[in-house]
Parts: sequence; C-alpha cells; structure tokens
Amino acid sequence: MVVAYWIVAGLLAVFYLYSGGIKVVRSQEQLQPMMAWAGTAIPMAGVRAIGVVEVAGALGLILPPLTGIAPSLAVWAAGGLALVQVLAALFHLSRGERGDLWLNAVLAVVALATLVLATRR
Repeated sequence: MVVAYWIVAGLLAVFYLYSGGIKVVRSQEQLQPMMAWAGTAIPMAGVRAIGVVEVAGALGLILPPLTGIAPSLAVWAAGGLALVQVLAALFHLSRGERGDLWLNAVLAVVALATLVLATRR
C-alpha cells in the first residue's frame, strides 16, 4: 500500500503543482487560452487563491508523510483536493462547460483513491 500511495500521490501532486503554480504566477492574458473563466467569471485574486490551495494540497500530499511530521495531514490534503474538483465541476456545470467535467471526475476519483491509500499507510 505504501508504494501505491507514493505513486498515486506523486502523480496527483505533480499535476496540482503545475496547475496551481500557473494560476499563481501567470497573468490573466496568459491564462485566458487555457481557462477562459480566469479573470472574467472569477477575479484574478480568486484564481490566485485557487492556485495557492492547489499547491498547498500538493505539498500536503507529499511533505507530511515524507518527513513523518503530522502524516495524517495527507488525508486532509487528499480530501481537500477532491473537494476542489467537486466545486470545479459544479462551477463548470453552471457555465454549461460539460467538456471539462471528465477531468474533474478523474481528478476527484484519484484524490479519493489517494485519501483511501493515505488512511491505510
């Protein structure tokens, strides 16, 4: 189970470090081609906050179990990332963006799998 956790959590963390990182550092103009809602439907401060939450979740999946300091935080990080995807799916549904829902569903399932694996460590 430990190996499975590190594989799944590592992949999820890499995705969220990238996804959250670009939300934090890129301008509205740079984000617009990928995320039409960035800066329009959600102000840039909100986009940056989402990015910070995603980066914090990614770090929460890796650092606590790696250091042995409060490893149960990985469970909360995985649950938080699953919640982010549920909220993202609701947001996309409200905008009629059904094409993005598959990614939200996959990421939510992977985050929930990570949560289960984190509880069995």
